[in-house]
Amino acid sequence: MTLVGSPDHPVRVRRRPEERSYGRGMGLLRHRPDEPMGERFQMREKLLSIGDDFWIEDGEGRRAYKVNGKALRMRDTFVLEDASGNEVARIQERKLSIRDKVAVERGSDTAATVHKALVGLRDRFSIDVKGGPDMKAHGNIVDHEYEIERDGHTVATISKKWFRVRESYGVEIAGGEDVPLILAITVAIDSLT
Repeated sequence: MTLVGSPDHPVRVRRRPEERSYGRGMGLLRHRPDEPMGERFQMREKLLSIGDDFWIEDGEGRRAYKVNGKALRMRDTFVLEDASGNEVARIQERKLSIRDKVAVERGSDTAATVHKALVGLRDRFSIDVKGGPDMKAHGNIVDHEYEIERDGHTVATISKKWFRVRESYGVEIAGGEDVPLILAITVAIDSLT
């Protein structure tokens, strides 16, 4: 039910089943009927040190992607693999510049570079995307309550509030987005915090 009206005279309005937001998963991304549905994933928090492996589960609890931290132990690199073990992205720290950055590579090409924004804001990252519009991440990054945006549109929403499981957080990716790239960017942001 929703309360409408004035504070002195509230009126309760019962929503029709098709208007209710529960039962649709995490639900922070606004879905339009003409857009493809987004995908939801659950990630484990603070296990992103070189040598750690963990699974990213889909909205049904199935293992969808694996973050392999043992693949290249000496090079500060994580490998994102699909459920079959095929590499879909490589997340590699680059510490040679003034600001730490993390490159998301596909094959021999850098698909995106994640770095802290130049602005003095603590909870903001810039994402330079090769061959496409750049993105930015803003919000409470450290507590996993943030959004990734492109041109003012939310591409992904990250939140710990969706799960009761400790040390985990959710990633809801808008429909039509490059899921492995967005998950790799999320891993990259986590590795920089």
